[in-house]
Amino acid sequence: MTIKTWSEADRPREKLLGQGRRALTDAELMAILIGSGTRNESAVDLCRRILNDNTHDLNVLSRLSVTELCRYRGIGQAKAIAIVAALELGRRRKEQKEAVLPLLNNSKKVYNHIRHLFDDLTHEECWALFLNRQCRLIGKHQVGSGGNDFTPVDIKQILRMAIECRATSITLVHNHPSGSIRASMPDIQVTHKLRDAAILLDLIVNDHLILTNRGYSSLRDEGLL
Repeated sequence: MTIKTWSEADRPREKLLGQGRRALTDAELMAILIGSGTRNESAVDLCRRILNDNTHDLNVLSRLSVTELCRYRGIGQAKAIAIVAALELGRRRKEQKEAVLPLLNNSKKVYNHIRHLFDDLTHEECWALFLNRQCRLIGKHQVGSGGNDFTPVDIKQILRMAIECRATSITLVHNHPSGSIRASMPDIQVTHKLRDAAILLDLIVNDHLILTNRGYSSLRDEGLL
């Protein structure tokens, strides 16, 4: 039986989409890489055979060259290169240390982290910072750009971005080219609108900072959030 005749839940690609990558066996993951098997052997069966010949040890498999992999019927140069490249990426990943994400758990740290983005701007920009449960930065995006007094933002877009990067909280930052360090009424209103919408998605709006050339103000610090 070819993979196309299997139920969708058992096909490697569909299984990964429906159940997540951890649900797949090594052979199923390899089958996604090579895409197809032979007339008499599905991609999964072919990969099972290759793994069996190499003691089901990915470290042993990673030592095979393109030429050695091509000795298997159904594995051409392109498929062999895909396997070698994937295993090499895995090896390089193990060598790398995870970067320490910036800790932004108060307004001063947020200001110091992002102030350079607003240097010498003559128009308003609004940025959303997306944080994990430990208040470490996992993403930031410009979400608005406007004139001199107010920058409209799309609440739905900000919430969609937060969900996509699996954030648990959001901090807004925008500048006032006019030099006024105080939050305007529209600034406060859009912050409250985002806060109320975020609650429905179990998200928290931590703060909204207003930046100028001489410093910043925080709605959280001023009791406005």
